[in-house]
Amino acid sequence: MGHLVAAPDKFRGTADAAQAAAAAARGARRAGWTASEVPLADGGEGLLSAFGGEVRYDEVTGPLGTPVLAEWRLVPGTSTRDGPIAVIEMARASGLVIAGGLPHNDPIGASTVGTGQLIMRAVSLGATRIIVGCGGSATTDGGAGAVGVIGSRQALRGAVVVAACDVTTTFLDAAKLFAPQKGAAPEQLAELTARLARLSDEYRADFGIDVTKLAGAGAAGGLAGGLAALGAEIVSGFELVADFVGLDEHIAVADLVMTGEGYLDRQSFSGKVVGGVTRHVAGRVPILCVVGDAAPDIGAVGFELVSLVTRFGPERARSEVLGLLEDVVAEHL
Repeated sequence: MGHLVAAPDKFRGTADAAQAAAAAARGARRAGWTASEVPLADGGEGLLSAFGGEVRYDEVTGPLGTPVLAEWRLVPGTSTRDGPIAVIEMARASGLVIAGGLPHNDPIGASTVGTGQLIMRAVSLGATRIIVGCGGSATTDGGAGAVGVIGSRQALRGAVVVAACDVTTTFLDAAKLFAPQKGAAPEQLAELTARLARLSDEYRADFGIDVTKLAGAGAAGGLAGGLAALGAEIVSGFELVADFVGLDEHIAVADLVMTGEGYLDRQSFSGKVVGGVTRHVAGRVPILCVVGDAAPDIGAVGFELVSLVTRFGPERARSEVLGLLEDVVAEHL
């Protein structure tokens, strides 16, 4: 028998990545295989569970100004000389879901103040590295809310800030590409873009950083760019997680790698988990990709693809996702 590495993303709305990995591993063990559970994330939802650590909650200002209780994590440092690593999903403080979804969001007024408050809370607890997942935002404020809370690079007390992203969108393109998904009307896009341009000038004058030149600075409505102005590094969220969990080491001993997500489309191969796993495997072992559903135009993918909706129907695919995932892996093996 062989060894399975279960390395999925979340199945949004039905299962997180850890639950999906555990279900796939159960299927492998039913078939007599061994299995490793390696849940992944790309910088958005799921980053906290991928890193683990001490679960913390703090009340901060939500995207529309009302208080929210935001979950984040503190992960012990790798040596006695290192302070803890803080892991923050900006969506927990400044996310579209918190704002009530697209119909209830204020795309002009939504702010990243709460994310800045979480960062400063992490600093106050001695974090020496602060990872901010830039996904799921309600905001297109260019990070102005968070930057206003932090104030200066000195306020970070030497902590290294990392903006984990799953897009390479530039700062000035943040509004036209993503603000409509946050409720912005066509006539508001010009206003938002002009505001981002003014902010980029302010960041250049105040911090000496031209955020318009940085790939990924437009992530989370420009939050990544705002943090970069304060000295943050913008990185691929997937690669950050993959390195932390030792994905390549797991793949090296695999006979089959299982990955997957809720919905597979062309974007899945650009900064997302499925595309990242495919690149890391690089043809060394077969891949089984199990998804909730797949776009009809997805085309050739280079691996075995199973859509739960296609095989079992939409109702079962949503209500029984973990059991079906387990069954698919067991039958495949």
